[in-house]
Amino acid sequence: MIEKIFAETQLREAGYVMPEHHCHPYYELFYVETGECRILIDNAMYDLHAGDFILMPPQSLHYTRYLFGPCRRAAVFFRDSDITEDVQQLLPHQPDFFARTRIFQVPEAHREQIRGILIKMVAEEKIGDDYSAALQQALLRELFLLCGRLCTFPEEAPAEIHTTDRQIVQAARFISDHYAEPISAADIASAAGFSPNYLSRKFRAAAGLGLHQYLLFIRMKHAALELISTRDSVTEIAFRCGFSDSNYFKDAFKKFYGLTPSAYRKEF
Repeated sequence: MIEKIFAETQLREAGYVMPEHHCHPYYELFYVETGECRILIDNAMYDLHAGDFILMPPQSLHYTRYLFGPCRRAAVFFRDSDITEDVQQLLPHQPDFFARTRIFQVPEAHREQIRGILIKMVAEEKIGDDYSAALQQALLRELFLLCGRLCTFPEEAPAEIHTTDRQIVQAARFISDHYAEPISAADIASAAGFSPNYLSRKFRAAAGLGLHQYLLFIRMKHAALELISTRDSVTEIAFRCGFSDSNYFKDAFKKFYGLTPSAYRKEF
């Protein structure tokens, strides 16, 4: 868990490969300054362009691919406690604005103003003195208030995906809907309309990971949520989330989150 707001910016070249898919117990606000990129979030895939923000709630499994040329992006990481009451009241689609993935777009005329705040936030990371945490809080508040004033907020996040990618997303949604069942690669392929071998290759090419790995991540995400929202035993949660062996679940969970299920429950 982060202890304060954190901001960064990076230039990614075409073909840059992230180390792995991941999720974290805090929010991520991702902004495309220049270029384009593709983000897989849970069971949806989004193509983002210059001026696009995407907000990812805690525990969202995500992976970014840079397929279209150089892309400069900024990311701000923050917690529930960093969201001030006035921001919560003024942003659209309340009271659940922060509850799900959101895409919002900065009109070209206002992008330098938004970029200026992000530059200040990244600069505060380098300063890191006694004032930085409070200044980051103020800058995050200003950033969201300006977004509320200047940005457009589509009711449904656009998913600009090629036809074959739509079938990949269909496979991902099937996994998300049936993760608790003993599903096989053949079951997933049938839902997507591909042969198992062809789907496996296409899924890895489009999403950056294999079908089994994606299924494991979805099961892990649901297990983590149940650990902190219920008092059911670790074994009950493992079986309910599609694991047939509780010991395998415990080992896989620790490898994924860095904590045993019991330690994760105590931590969060």
